[in-house]
This record gives sequence, C-alpha cells and structure tokens, in this order.
Amino acid sequence: QVQLVESGGGLVQPGESLTLSCAASSRFFSIYLMGWYRQAPGNQRELVARITNDGTSNYADSVKGRFAIFKDNAKNTVYLQMNSLKPEDTAVYYCNAETNVGPRWGQGTQVTVSS
Repeated sequence: QVQLVESGGGLVQPGESLTLSCAASSRFFSIYLMGWYRQAPGNQRELVARITNDGTSNYADSVKGRFAIFKDNAKNTVYLQMNSLKPEDTAVYYCNAETNVGPRWGQGTQVTVSS
C-alpha cells in the first residue's frame, strides 16, 4: 500500500512563496517517480513538476524559473518550493507517485493566490 500525505497549502498574496510537502509511505511497493499536479476549477489536472529517484526533474513551462521540486530520499518526502506566486497558480495541488503497481495520489491541498 502506498500512502501520500500532503501539507503546506494556504492563502498567499501575489509574489509570495509557499512550500508544499508530500510524505510517502510505501510498504512493499517501489516508488520510482514523484511529482505534483494541479487542478483549477473548470480545468483538467495538469503536471506541475516531477522528479525521479536519481534527481532528474522537469517542469511545466508556466512554472519554470519560479518553482523548484526536490526530494529527501531518506524521508521519502518530496517538496515543491513555489516562488513569485501568481493568481493563475491558484488550484488544488495533488501529490503523485508512480509505483510498480500504478499511480497513486494524495488527497490534494488548496493553494490560493489572491490580494
């Protein structure tokens, strides 16, 4: 069973920063990639950033240069550092883990960017 527990969402003003974290427990299963997706009202869920176990990462064009994903392998936790937040970053952010038994999702955490 793989469980993902997210934290760190909230309400911030444009230009501010926020860090999301996702702790994974993966007893008996292997995780080979973790990432963050987001879904705004009326929109499809979209990839924000993801990182492999060897540290290779990629980002959506809309967040390049503003967001950074990194992973603490010892804690099996992935972080999303979000800087220079914009109102269009407002969404529910979901942690994702790709495992040997398929994808797993966290419950989602709300990020709202508003003045």
